[in-house]
Amino acid sequence: MLSRKDLNPDLLRAEYAVRGAVPARAQELEAQGRRVIYCNIGNPQAFVQKPLTYLRQILALVEYPALLDDPVLAGRFPTDVARKARHILAKHPSGTGAYSQSPGIAFVRQAVADFIARRDGIPADKEHVLLTDGASKGVEAAIVALLRDRRDGIMIPIPQYPLYSAEIALRGGQAIPYYLDEAHHWQLREEILATAIATARAGGVRPVAIAVINPGNPTGAVLTHEEIAMIVRFARANGLAIFADEVYQENVYSELRRFVSFARVLHDLRETTVPLFSFHSVSKGFLGECGHRGGYVELRNIPDDVMAELVKLQSIGLCANLAGQIATYVMVCPPVEGEESWPQYVKERDGILRDLRAKAEVLGRGINAIEGMSLEMPQGAMYGFVRIQLPPEPDVDVAAMGAEERRAYEAKRDSDYCLRLLEETGICVVPGSGLGQVPGTFHFRTTFLPAAEEIEEVVRKLGEFHKRYTAPAARAALKPQPV
Repeated sequence: MLSRKDLNPDLLRAEYAVRGAVPARAQELEAQGRRVIYCNIGNPQAFVQKPLTYLRQILALVEYPALLDDPVLAGRFPTDVARKARHILAKHPSGTGAYSQSPGIAFVRQAVADFIARRDGIPADKEHVLLTDGASKGVEAAIVALLRDRRDGIMIPIPQYPLYSAEIALRGGQAIPYYLDEAHHWQLREEILATAIATARAGGVRPVAIAVINPGNPTGAVLTHEEIAMIVRFARANGLAIFADEVYQENVYSELRRFVSFARVLHDLRETTVPLFSFHSVSKGFLGECGHRGGYVELRNIPDDVMAELVKLQSIGLCANLAGQIATYVMVCPPVEGEESWPQYVKERDGILRDLRAKAEVLGRGINAIEGMSLEMPQGAMYGFVRIQLPPEPDVDVAAMGAEERRAYEAKRDSDYCLRLLEETGICVVPGSGLGQVPGTFHFRTTFLPAAEEIEEVVRKLGEFHKRYTAPAARAALKPQPV
C-alpha cells in the first residue's frame, strides 16, 4: 500500500493554498446543499463573466471546420470570423487534433511577437516565443531550467501567488522571500530586496532569479516604469534572471497607473545582459479563458544554445494544447476597427473591464468601512488582500515563540478565521498565510469576480462576521490549540 512516506519529499513540502483546506471544505458544504460564494480563485467564467463571442466563434470553426462548408451554418458567423478561421486552418491544416511543433505553431508565435512589438514599440522575435499551457507551464519551465541544485534559490514576493513557492519546493530549490510594502500600496523597495538577498546568501543559498508579478496577485499593485527599472538594475547587479508575471496586464483600473512591460523597460535601459522570461495568459485580462490553458513565455537576452535547451524542455511535453494555442492567437490578434466583429468585441471587452473596475471599488470602499479590516484599493488584477485585526488570544505569549513556531501559530489563526467565515457565511477566501504575510499580521485574499450584488453581500457578511468573531464573548470562548 502506497503511503505518504513513499512519496517524493519535495511534493510533500509543496503547498498551494488557493485550492487548499478552505476550498476543500467549501466543496463539502456545497455538496450538502449549502450556498457557497467562491472568492478564492481567479476563475472569471466560473462567475458571471461570459466568454467573448469572437474567440468562441473562431474556436468553434477551427475545432469543427465542416461548419465552414455548410452554407446555412456558415452564414451565421460574421465574415471576418470565417475568414480568420480559414486563415488559421490554411496556416495549420492539421487543425486542433494533431501535435504542433514543440515551441508552438509558427504563425501564432509570430503573432505574439507582433503583439509585443505593437504593445511596447520594440522589436520582438518569434524564435524567442514559446507557447505554453497557460502562463503556469511557462513559469514551471523557467524554474526547472534555472534550479541546478538545492542551494539555488528564487526571490519571490510576499505575498505571492503560491504557484511560485510550490514549484520551487517541488523542484528542490529554495524560495527567497522579499516583502512588499503594504503601507505604500504594496510597492517594491530596493532596500528590502537587498536585505532579502543578503540574508539568503548568508544562509548558503545561491540566488538565480527574481519573480515579479505585475499587476500584483494578490495585492493588485501596478508597478511604474521607475520601479521596474530599479528591479532590472538590481537583477543586473546580482546576476539574476527576471521572471515577469504579466498575466493581468489588461486589468488596470487606477487612473494613476498604466501597465508597463519589463521588456519595454529592458529596451529603454538598453540592457542586454539580464535574462528575462515574460509570461502572459488567456486566463486573465478580459478573456478569462482559464479552461483553455493558453499562454506564452517570451524570452530576452537568452543565447541561442540556451534557447535550444528550453525548446528541448518544451518538447518533453510534446507541445501546448492546440485549442489554447488558437485562443492565444485570438488574444494577440483580435478584430480591428472596420471588421464586422469589431463593435461587439469592443462592447464585450469594455463591459468586462468596466464591471471589474466598479466591483474593485465596491470591495475597497466596503472593506475599509469595516472596523478591524483594511484594504489597499486594488489598482489592477482581480483580487484584494484584506488585512484583518485579530485580538490576542488569552494566555498565548507570541514573543516567546521561535520563528517557525510563531509562523505555524499565526497560520493556524488565520486559517481558523477563514474556515469559521466559510462555515457561518458561505464565503470562501484564501488565508493570508497561504500566500505569505509579514509576521504579526493577518490577511485573506478575495477576488472581486462575483456579481456586483454578491460583492455587496460579501462585504456586508464580512462586517457582521468580523464583529462577531472579535467580540469579547467570542474571544473568551477561543482557547489556544496545540500547533
